[in-house]
Amino acid sequence: MFQAVPGSRTLRQTTGALGAVALLALGATPAVADDPTPELVLGEIAPVTGLKPGSAFDVPVSFTNTGTEALGKVWLSYSLTQGLSHTELPSNCARYEVGSFDEAPSYSYAVCEFDQTVEPGIVYAPERSQEFKALGKAYTDELRAVVSADDPAPTEGVDEGPVPGTGPAVKLVEQPDATPAAPGSGEHEGWDAADVPVNAVNTADFQVSGAKLKGKVGETLSFEVKFTNAGPAWVRRESGTGATKVVVKMPAGTTVTKAHGFCDKTAARTYECGTSQAWVDPGDGQTYTFKLRIDKAVAGAEGSVKLAGEPRPFDENTANDTAAILLDVAGSGGGSTSGGGTANGGGSTGGGGSTATPSADPTDGGGSTSATGGSTTGGSSTLDGDLASTGSSSTLPLAGAAAAAVAAGTGAVLVVRRRKARP
Repeated sequence: MFQAVPGSRTLRQTTGALGAVALLALGATPAVADDPTPELVLGEIAPVTGLKPGSAFDVPVSFTNTGTEALGKVWLSYSLTQGLSHTELPSNCARYEVGSFDEAPSYSYAVCEFDQTVEPGIVYAPERSQEFKALGKAYTDELRAVVSADDPAPTEGVDEGPVPGTGPAVKLVEQPDATPAAPGSGEHEGWDAADVPVNAVNTADFQVSGAKLKGKVGETLSFEVKFTNAGPAWVRRESGTGATKVVVKMPAGTTVTKAHGFCDKTAARTYECGTSQAWVDPGDGQTYTFKLRIDKAVAGAEGSVKLAGEPRPFDENTANDTAAILLDVAGSGGGSTSGGGTANGGGSTGGGGSTATPSADPTDGGGSTSATGGSTTGGSSTLDGDLASTGSSSTLPLAGAAAAAVAAGTGAVLVVRRRKARP
């Protein structure tokens, strides 16, 4: 994670995706009461838009020492979301790769040390702007620039680094034509940060896959349906939300006896499913597992899997946004039913309408018990989909509380936050 700082001072929480999880540690020696407080203020940094994947770009960064005393050393650091990368770094810089954790995706971090005097009231900038690259999966990315009076090198969650730069060292130079930041305008003690949107022109193909099921009346089937980001771009949503939502509707004449932990029941035989994180990489996605009991053969019974949730302007291929769940029921009146087919055996309705049966899903039929030993199923056996989509686990370690909720008939849902273990 973003480390921060000396003397137990921590970064404020910002609205950017990187800033939302940042704690920039500036590990300095505790200041004596009469010591001057260093104040650093970044200049304005414009957003970067219209990039093509594979192209290079730079972000000019400048800053002012708005304090009353000169500083003997400063650091500039650059954090990149995973659609971006650093190019060659100067030898006075080092790169770190920090892995994903909780609801934060992995990022690349470069720290540059400038061992030179920084006078108050003067605007400084590196003599050469640092260059970056938009990767093939770039889309809505972000760069976080930080200037600090103390070393902000990350100390937790580092997968790689420090890797020293190999290019010629870069020094700070004065910018006489730039307007210095006003004294006292700094928002933090000894550092300042800016989150810069970096947007590339790219697409990501979100798609779903269905299932083909076959079984007898009374049989319980296990199956899975999938959501996949076929790329080429990665997609990052606001922290605390899912990458997308998937609506799964089961064929008529069936009962879900166990739903995936990221799925919430929203209507008869219908579940809304989230994702484990707020982002999804190319080739990744989510697999949803269900257990489905066949209660009766219904003519034309067919379920579906469909993308829902936030708009997807990046997804130009909508043909694979929906998939079917086909059910072939054997052993009912000597025939079988498949999606779009006809039912054999009387008493069942065609199309999507089926008559209720004593063994129907309790939440479909007003909370009746299932035919499997009289235990309730449906909503009380699954996690809340919206909360699960922010990274919740599909297990319920608070089993005693869950059992009490079921016994009270409240249908309460208990959720545990999923955290990635760190060494």
